[in-house]
Amino acid sequence: MTFEKYDNMENFIKIGDERVDLRVPAVMGILNVTTDSFHDGGKYLGEARVIARVDEIAGQGAAIIDVGACSTRPGAAAVSEKEEIARLTFAVELVRKYHPRLPVSIDTYRANVVREIRDCLGEVIVNDISGGTMDERMFDTVARLNAPYILTHIQGTPRDMQRDPRYDDVAREVFQFLQERAERLRGMGCTRLVIDPGFGFGKTVAHNYRLLDRLEAFLELGYPLLAGVSRKSMICNLLGLPPGEALNGTTVLNTIALLKGATILRVHDVREAVEAVKIHQAMKETRS
Repeated sequence: MTFEKYDNMENFIKIGDERVDLRVPAVMGILNVTTDSFHDGGKYLGEARVIARVDEIAGQGAAIIDVGACSTRPGAAAVSEKEEIARLTFAVELVRKYHPRLPVSIDTYRANVVREIRDCLGEVIVNDISGGTMDERMFDTVARLNAPYILTHIQGTPRDMQRDPRYDDVAREVFQFLQERAERLRGMGCTRLVIDPGFGFGKTVAHNYRLLDRLEAFLELGYPLLAGVSRKSMICNLLGLPPGEALNGTTVLNTIALLKGATILRVHDVREAVEAVKIHQAMKETRS
């Protein structure tokens, strides 16, 4: 699997002879095999439910499936490495069995988890919500494995990130964090990067909307840009809704993110995101 350089017109995620074309924004469908994720914790613990969810994600048009086995919601307690590896192995094996052409991303901040899954199940995208700050071995690991890596900004850790996040200029500080760490990874030979400003990870509602307003600036880093706003508190707290009622707000924010250059949408609701991408593309085509 390879991320081609983003400033090249040929923008692909390659998997053998298969590829996901990033010239059209891709949808990443979320599969949480956790007990306590903020929206769907506990829903996908058994084999039948996992298979049904994977079928749903694939059938509704996702280009990537993102599998998480350790909740990173605000205040979440960590699970053991052993448990995280067991949950991920269980889910990824089912994805590979029933949808072998569907690219898999694993949502983990632990280098050892990356190594174990890669050794046992082959290449995966590494989606690290901590940007390498929660495991000092992560950058060495993804560089050595030449793994595609989603570099995300966070302030703090999931346990404390929402207690009192502060910035002088959130967009500038997040940009500088991602720029510095992307340069560090490039220096280690790791260029297969996706940039994620980390909506909800150590940000207030106001911080999140400031980031969204400035999202197009992150394209200057020269990599595909991921937006993960699905059913998050920036919607729920603003509108006074629980996550289960935040689909409309999610679609609005996904559409804004597309207009500002997002390359990948990470979502719980695949069909609606795919439809947003199609409408956005139709609008773009009228310009040409």
